[in-house]
Amino acid sequence: MFRFFKKREEVFHKLIQEQAAVTFEGLKLLVKYLETKSPETAEQLSMKEKEADETRRILIDELNRSFVTPFDREDIFSLSRSIDDVIDYADSTVSEMAILNVSPTSYMTRMASLLKDAAYEIHQAVLRLEKHPAVATDHAQRAKALENRVEGVYREAVADLFRGPEDVHHVVEMLKLREVYRHLSNAADRGDEAANIIADIVVKKT
Repeated sequence: MFRFFKKREEVFHKLIQEQAAVTFEGLKLLVKYLETKSPETAEQLSMKEKEADETRRILIDELNRSFVTPFDREDIFSLSRSIDDVIDYADSTVSEMAILNVSPTSYMTRMASLLKDAAYEIHQAVLRLEKHPAVATDHAQRAKALENRVEGVYREAVADLFRGPEDVHHVVEMLKLREVYRHLSNAADRGDEAANIIADIVVKKT
């Protein structure tokens, strides 16, 4: 009986780990897209986003059918949602760039690279959550530090946008770029939320 419950608990760790791994792969594709603006890379990212959605659907179904979970049900749900939001915003960044016909900027590249590194730390955190919670907390703190750096680049990018618009065309381009920057900033917010939830889970476990 104990082995059965242990196996059920492991399902949730596995699914969260899978979500975090797919999100990390998605953020690597975002970085690659900003380097190449390749339609094939955009399609690969879109497929990763769908893969992440499917994993989240399975996790929610498991939550609805399980009495035993390795940690608080609401924390599982919230952590899964936050991680999923990160890859959603990565995908929507690329979609907005295509719709608005926006070319990559150095600010986008810097933000995406930091987001990729933060996604790696979140992935490492959920991998360590079950057996090495203190190490998971260390990774979560690194993720938060990286997300804060994303916000710093976002503020720098927005300040640069508003530095002396010259004409209507400039204003239109400014608004387009700000929309894309906002998607990257939102990804950072969700990553920060995921890191906070991981830290909370560790505190509750100890």
